[in-house]
Amino acid sequence: QVQLVESGGGSVQTGGSLRLSCAASRLTFSSYYMGWFRQAPGQEREFVASIRSSGGTTSYSDSVKGRFTISRDNAKNTVYLQMNSLKPEDTAVYYCAARTVISSVYDWWGQGTQVTVSS
Repeated sequence: QVQLVESGGGSVQTGGSLRLSCAASRLTFSSYYMGWFRQAPGQEREFVASIRSSGGTTSYSDSVKGRFTISRDNAKNTVYLQMNSLKPEDTAVYYCAARTVISSVYDWWGQGTQVTVSS
């Protein structure tokens, strides 16, 4: 059973930074695409960023482009989300997710980590 464990969430003020980490186990990490998603209270889960298995290609939602950076360390089985210039609207539970190269959906999800940005 694939396990994904997020960490690094917390409370910051507007303009602050946080780095989320997601440690993966029980999978061949370098073969999986990884993604970050978030869900704010009363809203649907939304895509934030993704990174391909080799780390060479990344994708971002328009709302975070230029402020967030996704990266991965395949030697450590870990994916990161560096979040800068945080805004109150970034407040949400952040989830990491994994999918195989041939899959069109993310099959495994972490438990989430809370990020709260105050004005």
